[in-house]
Amino acid sequence: MKKFGFGCMRLKMNGDEVDYALFSEMIDRFLAAGCTYFDTARVYLGGQSEVALGKCLAARYPREAFQLTDKLSSFCFQTAEEVRPYFEDMLRACGVEYFDYLLVHSVNSNTYDHFTRCRAFEQAQEFKAEGKVKHVGFSFHDSPEFLEMVLREHPEVEVVQLQLNYLDMDSPNVQSRKNYEVCERYGKKVIVMEPVKGGSLVNLPRAGKEVFDALGGGSYASYAIRFAASFPNVIMVLSGMNTIEQMEDNLSYMADFQPLTPEEQTAVAKVHDIIRSMPKIECTSCKYCVDGCPQGIEIPTLFALYNRQVNFVECRAPWSYAAAVEGHGKAGDCIRCGKCEKSCPQKLPIRELLQNVAAHYEKK
Repeated sequence: MKKFGFGCMRLKMNGDEVDYALFSEMIDRFLAAGCTYFDTARVYLGGQSEVALGKCLAARYPREAFQLTDKLSSFCFQTAEEVRPYFEDMLRACGVEYFDYLLVHSVNSNTYDHFTRCRAFEQAQEFKAEGKVKHVGFSFHDSPEFLEMVLREHPEVEVVQLQLNYLDMDSPNVQSRKNYEVCERYGKKVIVMEPVKGGSLVNLPRAGKEVFDALGGGSYASYAIRFAASFPNVIMVLSGMNTIEQMEDNLSYMADFQPLTPEEQTAVAKVHDIIRSMPKIECTSCKYCVDGCPQGIEIPTLFALYNRQVNFVECRAPWSYAAAVEGHGKAGDCIRCGKCEKSCPQKLPIRELLQNVAAHYEKK
């Protein structure tokens, strides 16, 4: 199994459905390059990610041709009795009889008690014993101390999915380096999510681009993805591709992966310092915050607009604030209920940040 996986959270949509023709073509190219790992969850694209994988992957290729990961998401069950029916429905939606990896999804201090009450970890092991799952793990967004506690309480897990990229290695919110080191100490393999931080490490400031351009080759994404894949305990790096161009670029360096050279590592460190010197809302556009917002605020959209117009002055944002909020709540409509912050994997102070966005765009 190659070290490169297809993350299916940001697939291109065609109305309410995934663009099946495009997704099928991307799957064909991905498998033809010898890459076979796919990652999904029920909460991705309102359930359409699983459906698309069933139609475009499982219905078109023999089961042994690919590895598929799905997740037990806390949003999808309230009691222990609801976990098994939900899991069986995940299998049906994906059109498979087993998952290669089943992850307890987005474990953190807000969700762990829920997973414990619902016996999510224990039931995942039961599914494995029944042959419906090959490997069990969890995805994680919290502190290294909390990660260590979870691993002590659940030594049976085999893998941990972590957010790991060159910008977040020593970030106080994400703490990628320390979390990776905890996994190493406990002998757990690591699957990497967000290696380009929701596209942030592709849309670089001019000074960062110049550093990578001086190397004489390689896309900006290539340095971020290869950085994550260069860690010895990492077995898989996911990329949330949604265009043929993104896929072809990713495959050009991950189908035959080579770790970063010392010169490239130095360049990555320089770009890290450049980005860290700029004010920026570190949103990855996962959209977990959007569904529960009572005001209908498209939070990631507003944060992306703010970042581009504040920090990337040489680029005009492709939409105006008025267009971004049309049909949705404005930043200033936030009632500070805090639901968004409870679901944010990046632990962003969203309520405060929305005030900043409102002050920037909603001046009277």
